[in-house]
Amino acid sequence: MSGFSQRLGDFGYAAGWRLARWLPESMGAVTFGLGADLAVRRDGGGVRQLRRNLARVVPQADGVELDELTRRAMRSYARYWHEMFRLPSMDHKEVSRKVAQSITGVENLDAALAEGNGAVMALPHSGNWDAAGVWLADYLGGFTTVAERLKPESLYQRFVSYRESLGFEIVPLTGDSSAMRVLLKRLRENKAICLVGDRDLTNSGVPVKFFGEQTRMPGGPARLAATTGAALIPAGCWFTEDGWQIRLHPRIRVTNRSEVPAATQALADIFAGDIAAHPADWHMMQKFWLSDFEAGEQADLGEAS
Repeated sequence: MSGFSQRLGDFGYAAGWRLARWLPESMGAVTFGLGADLAVRRDGGGVRQLRRNLARVVPQADGVELDELTRRAMRSYARYWHEMFRLPSMDHKEVSRKVAQSITGVENLDAALAEGNGAVMALPHSGNWDAAGVWLADYLGGFTTVAERLKPESLYQRFVSYRESLGFEIVPLTGDSSAMRVLLKRLRENKAICLVGDRDLTNSGVPVKFFGEQTRMPGGPARLAATTGAALIPAGCWFTEDGWQIRLHPRIRVTNRSEVPAATQALADIFAGDIAAHPADWHMMQKFWLSDFEAGEQADLGEAS
């Protein structure tokens, strides 16, 4: 991406934060929804990839049903951005209270922390994970997560400031071991970390089967659990009509590094169950399955593993 495109993207995000806070909530929701509908009509590369991804999740859908699912998924994605842009100005205690009314499986997190080895919570790009994070930060007094080092630096800092304002501790994903060292330290302090665990950003993920096809998912959550004895807790997020549903699943047992592939596959299976139940809320607009990559891209993935 060129420097100009990066600066333009940064400007767009800054404008989004201002616009969403300036518009009345109902008007903002309508505006973002119309934007999603326009994106579907334009049928750009991201929308087409989303449709291909959803076709794997709901293979029984015919063309008309898949078109409607894609439209709902884009509206869900627009809702995420609208809420994300509004969150800094929202009452975080009220957001936490609303999440607490519907969240299930909190006893799995409580049991993990009672053991004293921390908790690794892994979730897919689904629903509003920032709202889930507001609840988690309120419930535990904070937690740690990682952030991709976006460009330009001003955009990265904008996202860091945003999530820090919600109570998250942000560790940059820099490609070296520095982020892992911080995460290990937090787990040894019996704290919680939260990682998005469906899309591999490093091209060195663990091979898994997902909806019957081969892909790769990050091995970091399972490796952290194996190294520290922390509980690996899958989490699911999706939208309700007027709020958010969060499910904290029972822990996946992983006691040594040799179990990381099986634990990552177990994580993928749980993600698949939640996504299949709420496909419109899975916001995956990038290539995801290995069969979607060009031959050269697949070779790069293989060399990196």
